[in-house]
This record gives sequence, C-alpha cells and structure tokens, in this order.
Amino acid sequence: MRLLILNCIDFFHQPFSRWIPKATFRYLVTGGSTAATGVIVYFIAYNFVLLKQGWNTPFIYISGPIAALILELCITFPLGFLLNKYLVFTQSNLKGRIQLLRYGTIVCINIFLNYILIKSMVEVLHFYPTIAKFSTTVLVTVFSYFSQKNFSFGVKTSK
Repeated sequence: MRLLILNCIDFFHQPFSRWIPKATFRYLVTGGSTAATGVIVYFIAYNFVLLKQGWNTPFIYISGPIAALILELCITFPLGFLLNKYLVFTQSNLKGRIQLLRYGTIVCINIFLNYILIKSMVEVLHFYPTIAKFSTTVLVTVFSYFSQKNFSFGVKTSK
C-alpha cells in the first residue's frame, strides 16, 4: 500500500520536479490531504456533531469552535504522524517513539497556534469559524513543515 501511494504521489511530482524537491512535494500532498481532512472533520464536528454549541465540562466551558478543533485533532494527529513517518520523512533514522514524542511536541505548539489564531479570528475579527480554521491551517502548515523536517523526523548523525 505504501509503495502504491508513493508511486502515485511521485507520478504527479514529475512535472514539478525542477522546482519542488520530492520530499517537499510529498509533504504538500500528504499534509494537504491531512489538512483537507481536518477542515472537513472540523466542519462536520462544528455544524453537525456539536450543532454549533460548546461543551460544558465540570471545570470549564469549551466554545464550539475549540471543541470542534479537539474532535478534529483526534483524527488528524494519528493520520498526520503515520503519513509523515511512512511517506514523507522516510530517511529519518530516529526511533519511532522519539519521532512520535517530537511530532507530539510540534502538534502541541500547532494546537496553541490554532487556538490563538482561531479564537482571535472568530471572537475578535468575527470570521466564520470554518474560514478561520482554513486560514489558520495555511499558516500553521508552513511552520509545521520546517519543524517536522528538521526536528521530528530529522536525521541523527553519528559521532
């Protein structure tokens, strides 16, 4: 399955091979797929699961847009890690648990960025939540690529 997916992605990379390195193109495709999945899950969660309402927990109230983000992360975290590990950054020689820990760290930073940006766009700038989510996704994706490439799935050099 892995080789089939890679062959398909690499086939579409050929016209762009002069301008975009293969690993970057793979990240764009898999990251774009994960991001698109995230936006769709977010839309469904916000509009149809949460019915545009928030969650009342015993400790705090979680607004609808942020609750939808939490539900989205339950899908996109494992999907993103697996796609990055097995399709994009395959040259990494770090142990899987180290990759997962580092990936989780970057995801936590991304969650914080998502939270701040979505909350600001929705509550301060009065964007529709799905538009705020889409805009945030574009910004966070650029940060995430460089972080994952150089930190989570870096190549450990021998001394």
